[in-house]
Amino acid sequence: MSLPDTTRIDRYPTRTAEPLPHVERTDRTVWGEIGTPALSNFDADGFAVVNRLLDPDEVTDFAIAIDRLTREPELRLDDRVIIEKSSNTVRSIFEVHKLSPMIADLVRESRVAGLARQILGSEVYLHQTRINYMPGMKGTGFYWHSDFETWHAEDGMPAPRAVSLSIALTDNYPYNGSLMVMPGSHRTFVPCQGETPADNYQNSLREQQIGVPSPADIADLAGKYGITQFTGPAGSALLFDSNIMHGSSNNITPYPRSNIFLVFNSVENTLVDPYAAASPRPTYIASRDFTPL
Repeated sequence: MSLPDTTRIDRYPTRTAEPLPHVERTDRTVWGEIGTPALSNFDADGFAVVNRLLDPDEVTDFAIAIDRLTREPELRLDDRVIIEKSSNTVRSIFEVHKLSPMIADLVRESRVAGLARQILGSEVYLHQTRINYMPGMKGTGFYWHSDFETWHAEDGMPAPRAVSLSIALTDNYPYNGSLMVMPGSHRTFVPCQGETPADNYQNSLREQQIGVPSPADIADLAGKYGITQFTGPAGSALLFDSNIMHGSSNNITPYPRSNIFLVFNSVENTLVDPYAAASPRPTYIASRDFTPL
């Protein structure tokens, strides 16, 4: 077991015993040249909506493929499959690009990885891939959080030079647990309190309790930045900065919501030892294969 290196400079301290003030981000948001009009406001907002990233036929093919994964009995016993805490249904499947040849091909396409290269200004590799399922009537949401806080604390990502692409495989309505984001909040890093437990990922992937902001933090950010929702038809996508504050509510409607979730990190921002955990999370959650796509 490796211990965090206490001699290095940590510009984004978190998981502390006492509350720390918010940290204004000094790292750039956009490192490259924007060539896609849909990304023109990414620097200011920290996210961008890409309409019709997948066409209807592709949506159907991907939806069939990911539904098939949930029906494989052997896969259900795999560590990469996360089961809902309360309903015994599949919540997420990680490292999905290694389970689905279709997704393995998709991540390398210029319409996908190319978006990340424009923002990050370098070659990119896959930090994480997964399918998120939110079935109708029983899908559990994700509490407000910054992905970078976890990736920094538990994976050892030095800086917020990473982006996530959420590709909708079902229609996203305002009422079926669609993702909420706080535009502009990517410029503020929110330190969280509480020591990281050993193997925290075994619980946090089902319900995150460590590495989440306080209600006062959320109220402060919401008052400053406001809240908007990612809604739109299947095939649309949301590209967002690793540090933007986001979350989703439970889905108590009959309409399911599922998405392909891809995380691209810059090859100039590769992982080191965790900044606030005794050991890194498994590589199916946080890859340490930094091979460019």
